[in-house]
Amino acid sequence: MTWIAVTLLAFALGVVAQARLRSPVANPTLIATLAVAAVLLALHVPYDTYLRDVTPLQNVLGPAVVALAVPLYRLRSLLARQWRALVIGGLAGTLAGVAVDAGLARALKLSEDAQRSLLTAPATSPVALQLAGLTGAPPALAATLAVLSGLLGALILPPVLSALGVRHPLARGIAMGAVSHGIGTARAREESELTGAASSIGMGLAALTVTLVVAVLSRG
Repeated sequence: MTWIAVTLLAFALGVVAQARLRSPVANPTLIATLAVAAVLLALHVPYDTYLRDVTPLQNVLGPAVVALAVPLYRLRSLLARQWRALVIGGLAGTLAGVAVDAGLARALKLSEDAQRSLLTAPATSPVALQLAGLTGAPPALAATLAVLSGLLGALILPPVLSALGVRHPLARGIAMGAVSHGIGTARAREESELTGAASSIGMGLAALTVTLVVAVLSRG
């Protein structure tokens, strides 16, 4: 229970920092991740020990992800009218993310484990964990890179989209959900309910697209 308390405290500090600083860099998930990692390293606590202690928190992730479907239901009529743009945008964004991750990994001559793990980075971490058995990637590394992908997307995408003149909530939401999954969706919900709903669709399409890509490559 000690590490559950440490994790919750770190996240609470992140929420306070975000409220006071009002900066995209002050992301609660990022702050909590860095704080917990620093404590683990300082105390020389193995990651496996931490993972066992926070299992109850992991079990909450499932219901939390399901709860993201609530805005989808509330805005179902509007989203249904825009389904073509949402599907095309989500699939295009995820495929672009997979291609960039795979291309950069090869260009930088990363290890085989890193290359395989990056293949599933655009998907949410539970999906990346399940697909690790097919890609041959270390499950812990696949999940970690998926989380990092979400963090980077949540930090970088909103200002980049604004700089590019992308203002429509559906466009912003589908972009964030397609490459930064749950963390990006949480960030999208801060903008509006419609942006969050579109991001939820992008996250689901990303999980489906990455799964299909891995299935095709594993057969080849």
